Amino acid sequence: MDFKYKLISWYSDNKRQMPWRETKNPYYIWLSEIILQQTQVKQGLPYYENFVAKYPTIFDLASASETEVLKLWQGLGYYSRARNLHSTAKHIVATFNGVFPNTYKALLKLKGVGDYTASAIASFAFKEVTAVVDGNVYRVLSRYFGIDTPINSSTGIKEFKTLASTLIDSKNPDIYNQAIMEFGALQCKPKNPDCDTCPFNDACVALQNKKVDVLPVKLKKTKVTIKYFNFLVCIDKQGQTIFEKRTKKGIWQNLYQFPLIETKKSLNANQFELLDLPYPFLHTKDLDYTLYNNEDIIHKLSHQHLYTKFWILELTTLPKEAIPINSLSKYPTPVLISQFIERFNF
Repeated sequence: MDFKYKLISWYSDNKRQMPWRETKNPYYIWLSEIILQQTQVKQGLPYYENFVAKYPTIFDLASASETEVLKLWQGLGYYSRARNLHSTAKHIVATFNGVFPNTYKALLKLKGVGDYTASAIASFAFKEVTAVVDGNVYRVLSRYFGIDTPINSSTGIKEFKTLASTLIDSKNPDIYNQAIMEFGALQCKPKNPDCDTCPFNDACVALQNKKVDVLPVKLKKTKVTIKYFNFLVCIDKQGQTIFEKRTKKGIWQNLYQFPLIETKKSLNANQFELLDLPYPFLHTKDLDYTLYNNEDIIHKLSHQHLYTKFWILELTTLPKEAIPINSLSKYPTPVLISQFIERFNF
């Protein structure tokens, strides 16, 4: 049986029921694809449902504030996805009157939409014959055909895209694309795939050559940077604190946090004086401080490991930009900050 027909047959017997598979609405499909970038289905599904409930149309999403969108996104990480989501919604409403572009090439021009996402929306919503290539697809094709070209190299990206394009079912591109991704997620898993029950075990090159555990090949990531963060949790007698918006590009852009001082090493409770306090209101004799956590809270991002301390600073008054502590929950924050707020319980 042909590869694509065997794959689709497997899919019809094993596919999971997902709400975005029950619609051809490009808005819902786009939402799901952006949410599921860098996110597993079990984590992303509740977020998808919340977004659809709060913003049932692209007009609703476009009219929301970025702060509202970031707050609803909180906990998913890679917040540039949420900012691009909101920006693209406003662009589609303003430029196309809310009507989604309906071709791969047009979709590719949207902010936050790359080759995979454009292919997914074009094939799922409009049945355009364009192959998706995500982590699951790389794994399936690499193992089945025995390809050891690194999947994150420029050569590998082109090679796998070309191969995927030759295999897609031209009559049912939407079903085929869903099938190969689902096959990689459920059957041809990264670790301990169930090769005994695999419908392709008689032709899989990796299985025959005992290379299942080494394929696909991926070039090593860039070296992880270690940073030392010190958050200043200011509390005055009026029950107020200071919360700042991160406006610079980089991690957590437009999210809120307590004042941050970065140091070259981790500090202990006796080294508060080593913090270079850039805030004039903290240069006062009525300041009392304690270190909340003696051990660093280590927050791991894809390219950075943050060794974090929270310093509790108590003083009589804070400047006019201070906000009530009981309003903190209204602001979108990184997980690191939201978890501290929950633990500290003010």
